[in-house]
Amino acid sequence: MTGNETIIKELRAALENEPRVRMHHNAIHITLSDGALTVEGEVDSIAVKRVALAQAGAFNGVHRTIDLLRIAPAEHKGDGAVRDALGRFLLGEGAFLDCAIQAQNRDSTVVLRDPGPQSRGSVSLKVHDGVVTLQGSVGSLSHRRLAGVLAWWTPGCRDVVNELEVTPVENDHDDEILDALRLVLEKDPLVHADQIRADAHDGVVTLHGLLATGEERKMAELDAWYLLGVRDVINRIEVRQ
Repeated sequence: MTGNETIIKELRAALENEPRVRMHHNAIHITLSDGALTVEGEVDSIAVKRVALAQAGAFNGVHRTIDLLRIAPAEHKGDGAVRDALGRFLLGEGAFLDCAIQAQNRDSTVVLRDPGPQSRGSVSLKVHDGVVTLQGSVGSLSHRRLAGVLAWWTPGCRDVVNELEVTPVENDHDDEILDALRLVLEKDPLVHADQIRADAHDGVVTLHGLLATGEERKMAELDAWYLLGVRDVINRIEVRQ
């Protein structure tokens, strides 16, 4: 057995022993070449994707991880429908009222909003095979994270590549993650944000609280996973009996 085959075998074993990944349910394919590990397939949640990638990146002999994992959407939508829906989300979000919003459609660009000289940033979005790419510049890390979460919330989205820059540059830390998480939970109509507490340490978010249903508990955890910079989520939210 070659060194690459050994690493792949050990990684698959680690993923099979990780209850959040559920390898029997999620089709994850792994290849390794010259230290570059490619992880691809379709999984059922952002949590599975993040945990699998974290496991892969931690293995000795892996110098780079190529992420080709996609999320199986609850609703299958064409790229145009995903692009239009996300455009409406961004236009309706007060945090981006002063931002120029553009949508790239194949070889053309559609201007959705042009605030003119008072513009305080720009967001350009494109969608290919359900993968949303965000480009441009925004005024804070919270804006960058919020744009990414809105993309994840868009029906039909299979992955998000968030290339937005923050101008001026801000230092990221746990408090920034918690600020963005509070903002996202308050905007999510599916959860009661006032019943959720959170703390973070080195990018690991722990959720506490008491919610009415297991589904609401799950949605709160997914909202945390959607945030850039979150390395893991520990869900200690209880469900009312």
